Amino acid sequence: MLPKLYLATQNLHKVEEIEALLKGLFEVRTVQDLGLTEEIPETGSTLAENSLLKAQFIANRYQVTCLSDDSGLEVEALGCAPGVYSARYAGEPKNDQRNLDLLLHNLSTEKHRNARFVTVLTYHTQGQYRQFEGEIQGQITHEARGTSGFGYDPVFQPEGLSRTFAEMSLTEKNQMAHRARALQKFKIFVDESRKSHDK
Repeated sequence: MLPKLYLATQNLHKVEEIEALLKGLFEVRTVQDLGLTEEIPETGSTLAENSLLKAQFIANRYQVTCLSDDSGLEVEALGCAPGVYSARYAGEPKNDQRNLDLLLHNLSTEKHRNARFVTVLTYHTQGQYRQFEGEIQGQITHEARGTSGFGYDPVFQPEGLSRTFAEMSLTEKNQMAHRARALQKFKIFVDESRKSHDK
């Protein structure tokens, strides 16, 4: 029987991506399965801080093995904004379309459109916390393209490619994206931990 892993996120798109990558390693559950309906606090000033805060919130309240994710888009021409405020770039309530519109508006006169997506995962088990980071470089397109994915996927074109994340299938995106890269590091850590435990 696979061990349960609770994802400290209420974003069902993230759950779908993570679940696909952790198949066969964990029985993936969500915070909704724990009965949590309130927003998990995100008061940190960095992605790493927010990721840790979310994992601590779930671990302290429910004493479960959990994995949290905080991800952000950093655009060079905007001084690495929206960064830690990516989900709320256009204010409350969170709205992907308004965030996209504001980003494209703020870049409307910019020719230099380099950006990167970053994910910081925090894993909690038996009172211990460990973080894993993944990133991918790319550019912001001049207009939204594609209908897959979520968030800034329609305007993020990975370096060396001609399609945005939103023009790719989930399988294609999961072969290269920031979250997938962080999860690969996490999977290696889990595999090694289980092997040393079995010796």
